Amino acid sequence: MKCPGTGQILLNLTKSSFRLRSRNALSKKLLTASYSSTSENANSKQPNLLPYHVLPLEETMKRFMTTVEPLLTEQELKEQKKITANFMKKQGPELQKLLEEVGSKEKNWLAPRWLKVAYLQFRSPVTAFVSPGMTFPRQNFKSAHDFIGYTARVIFGLGEFNDLVHANKIPIVKMGKNELDNSQFGKVFGTSRIPKRMTDEMVYNPCSDYVVVIYKNHFYQLQIYDKEGKLIVAPCLAGQLEEIMRKETKLGVPYGILTTDSRDNWAEAYEHLADSPRNRGALETIQGALFTVSLDKCTTPKEGQEDEELILSLIHGKGSRCNSANRWMDKTIQLVVNPNGNVGFTYEHSPAEGQPIAMMMDYVVKKMQEDPCYGECGSEDVTPAKKIQFCPLSKCVEQWLIIAQGNIDKLVRNVQMKVLRFDGYGRDFIKKQKLGPDSYIQMALQLAFFKMHSVPAAQYESAHLRIFDGGRTETIRSCSNESLDFCIAMQDLTVSAEERVEKLREAVICHQMYAKLALQGRGVDRHLLGLKLMALENCLPIPEFFESPGYVKSSHFRLSTSQVASKNDAFMGYGPATDDGYACCYNPRECDIILAISAWRHCQVTDPWKFAKMLEKSFMEMKLVLECSEPPEKPPEPKCKV
Repeated sequence: MKCPGTGQILLNLTKSSFRLRSRNALSKKLLTASYSSTSENANSKQPNLLPYHVLPLEETMKRFMTTVEPLLTEQELKEQKKITANFMKKQGPELQKLLEEVGSKEKNWLAPRWLKVAYLQFRSPVTAFVSPGMTFPRQNFKSAHDFIGYTARVIFGLGEFNDLVHANKIPIVKMGKNELDNSQFGKVFGTSRIPKRMTDEMVYNPCSDYVVVIYKNHFYQLQIYDKEGKLIVAPCLAGQLEEIMRKETKLGVPYGILTTDSRDNWAEAYEHLADSPRNRGALETIQGALFTVSLDKCTTPKEGQEDEELILSLIHGKGSRCNSANRWMDKTIQLVVNPNGNVGFTYEHSPAEGQPIAMMMDYVVKKMQEDPCYGECGSEDVTPAKKIQFCPLSKCVEQWLIIAQGNIDKLVRNVQMKVLRFDGYGRDFIKKQKLGPDSYIQMALQLAFFKMHSVPAAQYESAHLRIFDGGRTETIRSCSNESLDFCIAMQDLTVSAEERVEKLREAVICHQMYAKLALQGRGVDRHLLGLKLMALENCLPIPEFFESPGYVKSSHFRLSTSQVASKNDAFMGYGPATDDGYACCYNPRECDIILAISAWRHCQVTDPWKFAKMLEKSFMEMKLVLECSEPPEKPPEPKCKV
């Protein structure tokens, strides 16, 4: 996901108290198996979480210099050493002192700044640039009844997962001795982004008891809890969905398409749209929903492109003549269901990372697979769905709708997507080679890029910072001297298979070492961001260091990647972070790997289809060289420095 920009001034996250639902206790075993629990009843307040630290300046700068070496020419590296040394002597210590002062007063100095800089001040559309799509396993609806019934059961399942959050029953996972922060689970239900000029806002409504259903651009408020706080059974919810679809035979005003536009365009349109009490009430109702449910117009995917059609329908809705208006992109969770069997989430990235969203999907899918009658136990005290009414369309808002329609159609044409289902092997083979699957896949991505473009790519991989209170992410810089040596060796016919294996193992080990540091909050990118923000917040000049070749090249992530794991036939996808790069989100399963690869059509040098072929070739070549020798009994001592 694209996370550019810089900013200043703290944004205080609103903390709302959770209302406990009166629900029967749900078994811990129903949660996806990849999450182990230390307690049946985990506290929502976790006193053992670490405060987010400020690293020593020397440690970060030394690690930074190591990460830029493979990306710079000899002359650029020489220049970078001078600039870095000058920064260490002059502005660096001053900015470090300011950051340490801030860090001593705040439990997590990064979290509110990251929310603001990476998301709320980002002015491009959230559509494709920020918000990923998360697929569910594809369905085969035989009838409209099946379509409605399935949707109702998913709504029920998400309500049940919401109850787990409220009851503090999301298991607390440990990484080593440290608990991982569960607070993100409490920030996705009832949450919405509000468009504002320059800097958006977030609203949190965790005590919401309804969803908003969007059908043919019409909006309906649907209660999913009764007056006593009990979940309403799926058959009753299905009846309400059926009634909504029966009532609406024509398309409504496509207000939802405004949310797909640039944030400044949407902010201006929002001011005009909210210029009446009725419209303000309508907007607040949508914003206050637990999540939205988009009942989409049926589309027919092209043969052989079913996966691409699925993920693109979640990322952008496929345009103004398709389903892009049947969305509300400001909502953190949008459940999207199409009669053609395409199902998934569109999620606005600001308050949470991808894995909690995937966990939510896994939970609902598991419950529905295990129990054919799932969703039939609960309250039958149903409240009729209520249409959310807007005022008649004004000329001014109509003009913004026309602009938004044109812009989303351009964006849809510009996003290219290839989903690679690599079935040559999966996690099982990689682990048998005594290698870490994630680091192995990262090296395959490095190799594929090097094969295509003959240069190494600055490669971003997201690492969570959940050992810290309110922790978000740090960057794993996957490109290293060792990964470059590996790529060169794989392209050099004079290098033996044994040497290639050695270089592959060294590259994987070095990536694992950096990943471990990043998970401990000891990467370089967030610390450097903090130093830059100290200059901005204190009205100091931005140091030359932040325009140096090493900083610029190593921050221009031509490969933006992340692992979002699920045992299900599911995957996540999103748009590239740079104009001349790729995004790749992958799900490594036991016997296969699913990878969603995107690029921008306007770039002449990138091609996701060619990249996918090169990646498949890289996976097979890596397997062949590994099979030339037995895996070592224990990993070799790393030679790399991180």
